[in-house]
Amino acid sequence: MADSKIVQVEGIGAVLLEHSHRARRIIVSVRVGKGVRVAIPYRTSFAAALEFVNQKKSWIKKHLAKIQEYENRKQNFNEAFKSINKTEARRRITLRLAELARRHGFSYNGVSIRNQTTRWGSCSAKGNISLNFKLVALPPELFDYVVLHELVHTREHNHSARFWRELDKYVGNGKAKAKALREYGVGIL
Repeated sequence: MADSKIVQVEGIGAVLLEHSHRARRIIVSVRVGKGVRVAIPYRTSFAAALEFVNQKKSWIKKHLAKIQEYENRKQNFNEAFKSINKTEARRRITLRLAELARRHGFSYNGVSIRNQTTRWGSCSAKGNISLNFKLVALPPELFDYVVLHELVHTREHNHSARFWRELDKYVGNGKAKAKALREYGVGIL
């Protein structure tokens, strides 16, 4: 018996069927950049796995649509980022940081604007705030959320319940905004 094969499934496209020593049951996964993979226990035939895939078509299509939405968002974000003038981005971010700090009574030591690859922003123990150039390509409410998140860190240097209560005073439901930022920004940084 062959260990794997790729089959075309109507309405889905290419599906990798792969026998796995670790699989205890048929497992369908849909991943960015990898597509649809079906891990199959060695005792299960490709035909049985394909029948299972056909039963799960609606689930697979739903997840493929989510991946397509993510890919489109990432492409649009990357296009928007290519057109960002770093000098203009630095100016906009610095002005917005100063405005939000003044409006809400925060103070910070210094600011740096960088092209970071793993985070939107950070705040040092000394009150130095670092923000990502890519913030200017975010929707305004997420841009402000990141800036206010870092400003709150000038007072509360952790992610304790007290930090989130303080942040909620300025952004509403901070944890919901954090989740929205994660969903919006997955793979963009």
